[in-house]
Amino acid sequence: MKAIVQERFGPPDILRLADIDRPEIGADEVLVRIRAAALNPYDWHMMRGDPYVARLSGVVGLTRPKARVAGIDAAGEVEAVGAAVRGLRPGDEVMGFCPGSFAEFARTTADLLVRKPAHLTFEQAAAVPLGAVTALRGIRTVGLVRAGQRVLVNGAGGGVGTFAVQIAVALGAEVTGVCSARNLELVRSLGAAHAVDYAREDFTGGPTRYDVILDNVGNHPLGRLRRALTPAGTLVANGGGSPGRVFGAMGSMARLGAADLFTRQRLRPILPSPPSGPTHDDLLAVTALIGTGALSPVVDRTYPLADTAEGVRHVERGHARGKAVITVR
Repeated sequence: MKAIVQERFGPPDILRLADIDRPEIGADEVLVRIRAAALNPYDWHMMRGDPYVARLSGVVGLTRPKARVAGIDAAGEVEAVGAAVRGLRPGDEVMGFCPGSFAEFARTTADLLVRKPAHLTFEQAAAVPLGAVTALRGIRTVGLVRAGQRVLVNGAGGGVGTFAVQIAVALGAEVTGVCSARNLELVRSLGAAHAVDYAREDFTGGPTRYDVILDNVGNHPLGRLRRALTPAGTLVANGGGSPGRVFGAMGSMARLGAADLFTRQRLRPILPSPPSGPTHDDLLAVTALIGTGALSPVVDRTYPLADTAEGVRHVERGHARGKAVITVR
């Protein structure tokens, strides 16, 4: 099969298209024919082996990538199922988490998949899993957003932010989205009551106080973010970090946890990202929101499999509007 492979850590240029063996599945696994795979910051962190502390933990590999084929989000068709798998059969259209999804085939387990909503294209469906589940956890599970609350999403035009705005609106919150000027109309179209151009206005210095802030960017000091919260408000931090960072988001999360001990405000990171935590219920929840029309993926642009490196480069630069997606045919 065709796949995008990497033999060492480094920039997008190390990625190459190659012919490799199709994965073999065990009794409890599913083989998915990949039709589309989304690009995430998660992918370039894995590609670069960043942050370095993640290499010591064994998450990405110490001196070379633990996984030769990257990618996690996917949509496609079930090609084969193991003898112990129930509820899925060849030909079913699915979306979910498929490690190694930058390829024509990838293997996963049934609990990491849900059926693809029929009205979504494969490209739209591939854009859902990691971004929507992260947003759901940030807004509902950790943020505990309720109707009538004021919620601010920093980075509202990105992969997680576009989902977070919609989920908060669906829960009845008054949403403010902070984004670039080119994304203001997009964020308003997703239901945000207010859209703020970060280049023209610093939300941490304004008079409004928010019940919940979901920070997808990490471009403000903790003290400034806390100032923008109500006295008992909640700050939800979504990862971050950049290439070359030693501790990356892990250091930020540790500082957040320490500060949380000394304030009435709730300062929390989003729960561990898939596939390290339970995800099937979250996938079902976002699929239900899609089914009601409350949630729609925003696809920025698509790339053929051979141009995956360019797609990763685009996401790494922070230029993605919604999600960038690899089309695999």
